Amino acid sequence: MKQTVIGIDVGGTTTKIVGFRKTDDREPELIAPQFVRATDPLTSVYGAFGKFTAQNGLELSDIDRILTTGAGSTFVTKPIYNLDCRHVPEFNCIGLGGLWLSGLTDAIVVSMGTGTALIHARHNGKRTETEYLGGTGMGGGTLVGLCRKLLGVDNVEHIEQLAADGDLANIDLRIKDISRHHLYDGINENLTASNFGNVSDLATPSDMALGITNMIAETVAMLSIFAARSYGIRDIVLTGNLTAIEPIRRVFDGLSESFGVKFHIPENAQFGTVIGAALSEFEG
Repeated sequence: MKQTVIGIDVGGTTTKIVGFRKTDDREPELIAPQFVRATDPLTSVYGAFGKFTAQNGLELSDIDRILTTGAGSTFVTKPIYNLDCRHVPEFNCIGLGGLWLSGLTDAIVVSMGTGTALIHARHNGKRTETEYLGGTGMGGGTLVGLCRKLLGVDNVEHIEQLAADGDLANIDLRIKDISRHHLYDGINENLTASNFGNVSDLATPSDMALGITNMIAETVAMLSIFAARSYGIRDIVLTGNLTAIEPIRRVFDGLSESFGVKFHIPENAQFGTVIGAALSEFEG
C-alpha cells in the first residue's frame, strides 16, 4: 500500500513544505522540500501547497493527509482542498526531524528560526520522546532587525556577503585581549570575552555584520552546550534557516573542540521542523 503525506511549517518569515511517500514496510521516502516567503499565513500555505504539488506532479487524490505545525498553523482551521489536515505540536516536530536528519537516537536538537528553541530528543526504539528545554530570542529576527537598523541592510544574502569581509578583532573582546599571561589555563584564548566589547571607531559595515552573526551564533551555541552537558550527551543537531549562513556555521565548527561537543548540521537542516511534522504520521 502506498501512502503520501505532506508536512507544512508555517513560520514567522517563511512557510516550508515537504512530502513523504511510504510503501508497505519500507522507510518513508523524502520528496524534496521547498519554502516560500510568508506574507500572511493562509496565503503562504496555499501558495506553498500549490507550488509543491505542481513541481512534484502530485494530484490531490495522491495525498492521504496534511500535517501542519508552526506558529502560523493555528490559522489553518479547516481542511486544505478537502484533504484531511491535522496540527502537530512544533516542539515534537523539531526533535523528530532533527533525529531523522542526523541519524542519531539521542541529541539536543536546536531550531534556529526567527528565534531559537532547544529540544532534548530521544528515540526509545518505538517512537521519539521530546522535551522542550527553553530557548532564546536570538535568531533570524535578531539578525535581520539589527542589520536593518545598524547597517541599512535586511536581505540575509546581502548580510552574509557583507560578513564575509569582516574582522572580529574590530568588534569583539577576546580572552587574549584581557589576559596577557594565560591566567585562564585550559581555555582557548581566542574565545569571546564580550560581544561588541571592543568596537573600533574604524569598524566597517562588514565588521559589524560579522559581529552580529557571531553574537547570535555564540549565544545559541553556548545555550546548546549547557543543555547537552545537563543530559550527559555530546551530540547537538542544528536545524532552521540560520544553518545556511556560512559565518554562523563557522562559529559552531570553532566551538566544538573547545567544549567537547559535536555540532551536526545535516543536509536539509533548514527543513528539520517540517520534516518532523510529516514524519509524525509514521510514529508508532
